[in-house]
Amino acid sequence: MRARLTVMLAGATVVAGATVVGRAGEPAAGWRLPALAMPGTVHAGPLPPPTAEERELARRVEADVRTLAIDIGERHATPFRAGQLRAAEIFLRDALGRAGYAVERQAYAVRGITVANLIAELPGGDRADEILVVGAHYDSAARTPGADDNASGTAAGLALARAFAGRRPACTLRFAFFVNEEPPWFQTDDMGSLRYARRCRERDERIVGMLSLETIGYYSDAPGSQSFESMPPLRLLYPDRGNFLAFVGDVRSADFVRTVVGSFRRTTRFPAYGCALPDAIEGIGWSDHWSFWQAGYPAVMVTDTAPFRYPHYHEPEDTPDKLDFERVARVVAGLERVVAELSGAGEVAAAPRPAGGP
Repeated sequence: MRARLTVMLAGATVVAGATVVGRAGEPAAGWRLPALAMPGTVHAGPLPPPTAEERELARRVEADVRTLAIDIGERHATPFRAGQLRAAEIFLRDALGRAGYAVERQAYAVRGITVANLIAELPGGDRADEILVVGAHYDSAARTPGADDNASGTAAGLALARAFAGRRPACTLRFAFFVNEEPPWFQTDDMGSLRYARRCRERDERIVGMLSLETIGYYSDAPGSQSFESMPPLRLLYPDRGNFLAFVGDVRSADFVRTVVGSFRRTTRFPAYGCALPDAIEGIGWSDHWSFWQAGYPAVMVTDTAPFRYPHYHEPEDTPDKLDFERVARVVAGLERVVAELSGAGEVAAAPRPAGGP
């Protein structure tokens, strides 16, 4: 994920489903917020005890995060860390291969260093022309082992690929692992996900949605642990405790955001919020979902909100011991249900609700 957000919505009033109104009471041109209210009910109260499957999932996700953040460590396309980036690529390729996938390598060169996106595809059935992409970037920023950003998202993507291996979805499923999301490549022609999204558009592929798994490992129940310093109006809509999952899209992806949030809330007892905001707000597009917007595809970032919550964002202290793997496992299990529902990969049961609960 990109660096800390800097834009303030000074003097503006945000109303769900309405236009942003400036100081003079006139509409701010081009700013439309049609998707602040989301379908379903936010889970409230204690989380249910983890299932045996979630405990095993937590163990496996933690092992993958440790491989990326500790055994491999800081990884990006520079002369000093290209070897680690290549090691991360090989780790992912081998893990996907063991899960039964034939892995495509989309390689290209940046400043004399060969880098690659990895794509594992699960062919669809009667809706095979529709493609759902689940993606995460596996590089880290400089000076950090990148446990939350973004070994957590990478490990989640790997867990989902394993979960769907051998299944037959109605639509085609692609699990993508992107290189070069972090600066200096971010939102440049050498950003891995942009290379991939542009290729999809050139091939006229029908991508019906993209989920970008971005920093999903840190949660806190402490009051004040969730910050909205760059967008104060959001304090009126979201809690001040950083214990929820966020789904973020642009206004063109509003329908997809609603669908994803509705599915997650219906099937998973874990607090989740969503919004579709104008991409003119700096930071809304700070991950790989942005690349798919550029190619005209709907896309959503799935995130713990990174710098709004995580005190070790882009720091050397972004290490696995800071992450809550039990909650990550709950999130991944919930995303598996969302992906299954979106792709038609089997029946998805609604989450059981406590007696008298919402």
